Amino acid sequence: MAYRSDTRLDFIDPHRVVRGVYIGRLVISVAIYMAAVYSWNQADRADTLLASLLIVVTLVWTALSAAWSEISKRPISPNFLTAQVTFDLLLVTAVVHVTADGASQFAAAYILVFAYASLVLSTTRSLAMAALGCVLLFVERLFLSPLINNAALFLQLSIFAAVALTSGYIGARLREARAGAEALVAQLTKARLQASDILKNIRSGIVTVDRQGRLLYANPAASTLLGLDLEERLGAPVLEEMDAVAPVLARALERAASDRTRTSRSEGTISVNGRTFPIGLNTTLSADYTNEPESEGTATAIFQDISDQKKLDTLHMRAERLEAVAELSASLAHEIKNPLAAVRSAVEQLARSKRATPDEQTLGALIVRESDRLSRLLSEFLDFARVRVTRLVPVDLASVARDAAGLAAAHPDRPVDVDVSAMVPDAPVIVEGDEDLLYRAVFNLTLNAVQASPGTGKVQVALAPLTTSDAPAGLSFDRGGVAIRVSDEGPGIPEEIRDRLFDPFFTTKPGGSGLGLSVVHRAIEAHKGFVFVDSDTRGTRVTVLLPSFQNDPGEAL
Repeated sequence: MAYRSDTRLDFIDPHRVVRGVYIGRLVISVAIYMAAVYSWNQADRADTLLASLLIVVTLVWTALSAAWSEISKRPISPNFLTAQVTFDLLLVTAVVHVTADGASQFAAAYILVFAYASLVLSTTRSLAMAALGCVLLFVERLFLSPLINNAALFLQLSIFAAVALTSGYIGARLREARAGAEALVAQLTKARLQASDILKNIRSGIVTVDRQGRLLYANPAASTLLGLDLEERLGAPVLEEMDAVAPVLARALERAASDRTRTSRSEGTISVNGRTFPIGLNTTLSADYTNEPESEGTATAIFQDISDQKKLDTLHMRAERLEAVAELSASLAHEIKNPLAAVRSAVEQLARSKRATPDEQTLGALIVRESDRLSRLLSEFLDFARVRVTRLVPVDLASVARDAAGLAAAHPDRPVDVDVSAMVPDAPVIVEGDEDLLYRAVFNLTLNAVQASPGTGKVQVALAPLTTSDAPAGLSFDRGGVAIRVSDEGPGIPEEIRDRLFDPFFTTKPGGSGLGLSVVHRAIEAHKGFVFVDSDTRGTRVTVLLPSFQNDPGEAL
């Protein structure tokens, strides 16, 4: 059985204690032997025999004990220590008996045994050993050495009892203090491990440097974001390397380390592996940081990729802008459409009049044609303004995606060799929504991809359950969602116009109204979804994220 921490003080190594006991026994044995040799002729034969037996027994017992604890490396259990204390009490009693004046010279050895017993044994066992020592001394003094004064014997026993109780109390208090210290150490260790685990797994990068810019700490996220193996650079200057990929971060750390200047809610960029993305950063100083040159204070930078947050902010701003434009469009369309219809009707009647000249008829026809065009444009404005979910029903998005892809493939604007395909599951993919709005949104996206494709390009409409890799950080649907991706192999969208794609009335197509993508955005937003666009020279990918359910459990549709 292994030695348990509840029966001894863990800061006392039991192996060291028993080694000291072994040495003490050997010293006592040698002393007894030397005393026997010195007074061999004058000593009583019985005492001489007892002294010889003590030496032999002590050497044999110590050798066996050492073989158990030191050679075989057996665990030092409470029973083993109890046996050692018992033997030492018997040894001291025998020494006290052998020595003629043992009552004054060797009886104090009991106190040493009581002291180390209180340290290595539990309180109960140490008190039991103290009681055994008192009994042995009492028996030896009363029956084996009857010449000892009873008053002296009583005084000795009283002193031993007091020492035993005091040693036991001190040992118990030390154990309690140690137990409290162990609990505190355990809590600190737990907190340290938790903090270390958090720092290793959070998505924010953390970098700590000293006043000279030497790297003291960096978590894995920092290495990933910066594209540097910071673990190998611990203890080395890193600000120059960081400046090459993240100049704002490097300068903020340098200011914090050298000038004690904190940076709060700053933004910068990181350029690594051909990709540039924005970061938000803060710097802080250690509590012992002072302006003294010899200060050992540290500066820490906490930074994170805020690309997803930027996308979400853009989506919110876009939604607010579209809502304002939609309200204005509805108001203007209503105000203009009715007078325009009256003007068209009046001009048409005048052009048909018998008194109208050919020139007047030509101008009348032109006015009617342009009035019709304006009427269609106003109708599109009204459609844009009226994008609302009128009814919620279970919609099979797989069927919607297949139908939209099929209609786009048959559209007159499709280049002859452009391939349009739908990568959707065979099983239905059900979401709650307005089927007409969703169909309209998916079709508009697919048609735009078809029109942007080169002569031999491919357009793909893909549908899959929403995963954590699809959604930006901070965006999730509690009850699940679906991701729709429409991709093409066109030349991509020029960077200077990407931010205006969803603006109403913005278009690069001749004769376009510029409301197609705006309607898509409002239709998806009406379903509590999101639209993201990624574009490069290999093509454009539009991702639509939709929740599977529009209402929380218990809400009425």
